[in-house]
Amino acid sequence: MRIAMVAGEASGDLLASHLIRALRERLPNAEFVGIGGPKMQAEGFKAWWPSEKLAVRGYVEVLRHYREISGIRKALLKRLLQEKPDVFIGVDAPDFNLWLEAQLKRAGIKTVHYISPSIWAWRGSRIKRIAQSVSHILCLFPFEPTLYEKVKVPATFVGHPLADEFPIESARVQARERLGLDDQTQVFSLLPGSRQSELRYMADLFAQTAKKLHSEFPQARFLVPLITRETRTLFEHALWRQEATQLPIQLLFGHSHDALAACDVALVASGTATLEAAMLKAPHVITYRMSQMSWRIMKRMAYQPWVGLPNILAKQFLVPELLQEDATSDNLAQAMGNLMRDRNVQTQLRERFLEIHQQLRQDSAHKAAEVVASYMPNATRGFDVAPPASAEASA
Repeated sequence: MRIAMVAGEASGDLLASHLIRALRERLPNAEFVGIGGPKMQAEGFKAWWPSEKLAVRGYVEVLRHYREISGIRKALLKRLLQEKPDVFIGVDAPDFNLWLEAQLKRAGIKTVHYISPSIWAWRGSRIKRIAQSVSHILCLFPFEPTLYEKVKVPATFVGHPLADEFPIESARVQARERLGLDDQTQVFSLLPGSRQSELRYMADLFAQTAKKLHSEFPQARFLVPLITRETRTLFEHALWRQEATQLPIQLLFGHSHDALAACDVALVASGTATLEAAMLKAPHVITYRMSQMSWRIMKRMAYQPWVGLPNILAKQFLVPELLQEDATSDNLAQAMGNLMRDRNVQTQLRERFLEIHQQLRQDSAHKAAEVVASYMPNATRGFDVAPPASAEASA
């Protein structure tokens, strides 16, 4: 059997890797192909193109890379129509995947979209396009399936893989041991994003904020997890420009989960990392910067006052959001300093994060795999079918 997949960035790579692992329990000889990242490839995925090619965010930024991305999508469509996989799974990246899924569905190939696009936050008109593109949509959040019932799109709440992956209880002690930090050290973690385009807008801002926090908390340490050499280089250049190279900053190659679990307070670029911060019980401040044109477009299309996932799930400003013009080093340093000083607020936030964690913990990979398998007639149904107890029993 052949299952085609497209995941466009680090968060999609993680989600897809969990799904591949769950599907292999049922389909050990299945082949997984398409566009994916290193975590998918570690599960045996054959990447025809790396997911980094699609990791661009913001209208203006996408336009700059449009020709390359469009060429990849057309080449991928041609290959998939020739090879006709048993099912196609688009993992996030809706602007890329929904067009592709519509073409494949029209050609008779079953299409599953893993992660409902955030139609509840902005661009709700996409729901009609989604209905034309997908055979089934997998939802990470409990309020999403109801939205699809209105347009008769099969939708299933499967929970969030991060909620299954991360421990319910705080992993602070273990994370600090791995990073060589004692329990008394004040720790700020800075997560400026996983994309090069994000670092170009935010690296200097994060470096400036670290300088101001250091002047107020001179004993504090700073952890900065970066997932590629390119993003690390961009951040190092920002430290040099801001004359911040002498700060007690530890640049990590990956290890974002350890950085979040170990910290007292984090500064997190808006995106999946905000949910990771909540799952790891890290009090945090959410920020984001992009081009002014992209910001104006997105702001006009927004339906809710929140952009951070913890706030959206809580339906309130659980953690501060400082975006675009409000994202200044003074504002960010003040918000983070307030959190560092207020232990009561830290405790309250961790309690609310625990509630969100429990709500989203649904064994999502297996639930998602069950839906995918239902579109593959040759797949054995049911993960709960027990194998024979012994060879004698089988005989």
